[in-house]
Formats: sequence, structure tokens, C-alpha cells
Amino acid sequence: MLSILIPTYNYNVYPLVEELKKQADALQIMYEILVQDDHSTLFLKENSEINTLVNCYYTLNTKNLGRGNNINALQLKAKFEYVLILEADALPKDGNYLANFIKNIFPTTEVIFGGVVYPETKPQPNQLLRWKYGCKRESIALQTRLKKPFHFVFTWNLLLKKEILNQNPFPNSVREYGYEDVVFLKKLKEKKVHIQHIDNPLIHYNQESNLVFINKTETAIRTLKQLMENKELDSDDTRIGKTFFLLKQLGFDTILRFLFLKFHNRILSNLTSTNPSLLLLDLYKLGYLCNLDNPLQSKKK
Repeated sequence: MLSILIPTYNYNVYPLVEELKKQADALQIMYEILVQDDHSTLFLKENSEINTLVNCYYTLNTKNLGRGNNINALQLKAKFEYVLILEADALPKDGNYLANFIKNIFPTTEVIFGGVVYPETKPQPNQLLRWKYGCKRESIALQTRLKKPFHFVFTWNLLLKKEILNQNPFPNSVREYGYEDVVFLKKLKEKKVHIQHIDNPLIHYNQESNLVFINKTETAIRTLKQLMENKELDSDDTRIGKTFFLLKQLGFDTILRFLFLKFHNRILSNLTSTNPSLLLLDLYKLGYLCNLDNPLQSKKK
């Protein structure tokens, strides 16, 4: 019936597994919960307790694979027809989470995305940027998602046929953070795989600090540049790629590089403040990409 795949890194995923097991047992379905730890150094003892739970399995990678390759490895272990990919730092919104997916599986089902929400309570000031980004850019209402099924979808809280994941693995070229999901979803779109959207969100308890999120954003932009250079993504596949290509065509990329370097510290000051601007985050990402493309000078933080 269902293989639940949870890639994790330095996070205590035991509470999530415990809740999922409780729901799956109540449904009396055939299931397995597979957790694969991507060479963590934290929460090893807590996560090893997963192996004491029936139908639940925890393994630790001997080296870091990256998120996409970790999911690829998980799906090779999965034994059931459908797989459900989750994030380690998320929890079901209610006790009907698995039941809501199960009742939407039909013989023609290929992919189902349940959506994501964020806690209503603001986090600590040094964690506001990631929370605000999630609330504004990732927590999208069902009716909006239905209009653009491939635009508002992530590769977690995602249920799909195992054979689709097997035939369309995540790119093994991506070892660092970012955009492996875009490559994967691009392949599904090209093959006209149908994505069904339902209202069955996970609550994403991402507690990254502002600086960690900014550093991960920079890593993601470097990954995007690599993917575009390798022709795994086109400029039209992402909003930032489209804007970057347009700026280059108009010859404005040099101006943005200059402005990025000149106002870099001021932008960072805003992004780490108690009222971070997502517009400035967009400009930061674009300026960072422009500077990677043809750096004017070294940038220091």
C-alpha cells in the first residue's frame, strides 16, 4: 500500500514517525516508514529508537548524499506501490492526515500534493525571515494551487506512484542544497504526469535562523547556476532565472552587481531584522546570482 519516506539531517524525527505510525495502525493498512539520515552528527540516539517501532526503519548514511540522492536511495528500499515523501521538521495538522491521502488514491492516481502551512505564532526574532518566507511564499491556498498545479508544489508532503519516482529520479549531480526539486518536477511536467492537489497540509516547523537561511539561499543560487550551466534547467524554469536572463539581455546585470556589492550589508541588516523584506530577499538572490556570473570583487560578510 504505502511507503513513507523521510530524509533527515541533524533533526529528531522520532515524534513524526510515532504520529505517522499511530495513524497508519488505526487505518489498518500495509505500510512502512523509512527514515534515512544523511550522515548526521546530532540526534543519533533519539532517531535510532525508530528501529524499536514495528514497520519503522532508521538507517544512517556513511557519507552525505544530499537531499535528492537521499530520496533516490530511500525509494530503492520502498516495497509498496505508493510512496509519500515528507520533511523531517514537519508534523501532520490533525489525526486524519494519512486517511485524507488514502481516500484520494484511485487506480488513475499519479501524484498528490497536500500543501503546507506554518505555525501562526511568530518565532524568535532571529528566525523571522524563514517563517515569513514560508507564510507568504509557500503556504498557498488550495484554490490558488489548482490554477497552476506545477507552480505551487513541493517535493515533500507529496504522494506518488513508486514507479514514477523510480523512472524519474532526482538529479544525482546536486549534492548541495537547492533546486533538485525543480529538476524533478520539470521532468514530470514534460511527461505530462498529473498532479492532484488536495487540502491536507503538514505544519512546517522550520526553525532556521535568519543567517542560516541566508547561507542556504546562497548555496541554492550556486546550485541553480550549476544546473543552468549543465543544461539541466533552462532560464525559463525559475522566476529568478527568467529575470536574470532578461537583465543580461538588457545589459543591466552589471548595474545590479554593483548595487548588490554597494548595498550588501544594508540588505543583510534588513533581512536579519525584526521586519525582513521579502522584496529585498528577492533582490539579494538576484544580485548574488549576477555577482556569481561575473564577480566584480570579493564579497565579505
